Amino acid sequence: MYQISEFLKEDFECFFTPFYCDGIYRTFQKFGWLDFTIIGGQNRRRTEAFLADKKVKIDYAGASGDYDLALICTDLIVPKNLLKKPLILVQEGMTDPENIFFHIARALKPVGMPLWIASTSTTGLSDAYDKFCVASDGYRDLFIRKGVKPEKIAVTGIPNFDNCKEYLNNDFPHKGYVLVATTDTRENLKPDNRPAFIKKCVEIAKGRQIIFRLHPNEDPVRGRRECAKYAPGSLVYDVGNTNHMVANSDVVITQYSSVVYVGIALGKEVHSYFELDSLRRLCPIQNGGTSASHIAKECRNYL
Repeated sequence: MYQISEFLKEDFECFFTPFYCDGIYRTFQKFGWLDFTIIGGQNRRRTEAFLADKKVKIDYAGASGDYDLALICTDLIVPKNLLKKPLILVQEGMTDPENIFFHIARALKPVGMPLWIASTSTTGLSDAYDKFCVASDGYRDLFIRKGVKPEKIAVTGIPNFDNCKEYLNNDFPHKGYVLVATTDTRENLKPDNRPAFIKKCVEIAKGRQIIFRLHPNEDPVRGRRECAKYAPGSLVYDVGNTNHMVANSDVVITQYSSVVYVGIALGKEVHSYFELDSLRRLCPIQNGGTSASHIAKECRNYL
């Protein structure tokens, strides 16, 4: 969102807010029950630190202005004050696999079933936006199949995955290893046989050095303990630039992490819980880092 604003700030006054909610979700937030999401916890703190570092104008929850246009990175929850505003949805990254909850949420959406019950698999189904900027032609086709209106989709690429070759220039000290990027499925109350996954990673590595990059939402103490037990001799990071780690690796193993797209874009050997041919079709456009300007153009066209 910050990158997009850089192409709008000369002509428009841009304000930022950490992601927010209302209604019953606001009560959940106050009790800390949403700290595992972007609404609270360390994700919220990272957002606030980023905005402070960039010295942007902040208007929490868009409370002080009657805005001409809003941009949002998820529509699983759309705050009420945005429902009647011109709204552009920007795809954030990989969407979760469809499961029974996806089909329930899609079928019962007209009677008020919340989309978040199926996690990010229902991204785009709110229809609360005027334009949906997506990562690739593959994602356009996927969202249309799920029920998104084709006329609302613009294939722009997304700024966080559109110039992966830039990650090759880094100072990460290791090279030529097997990188394992875990996900926060347990923190999101989903099943995850972590011992079996780690053992499979060891099998794929065939004696090569393994580096684990724990998901930011994970409990690092538990993660390190599991890696030490089932993959002795491996290195474990719970902080650091994951994209640089991908760039210096020979093999990338993920569960449901979108960093697999960085591996695909850089020509790495990749392994994922998702089907690889599908991931290659979905892989975000590599347009040299111009996605933010394309999205800004969609904003200008609307305004």
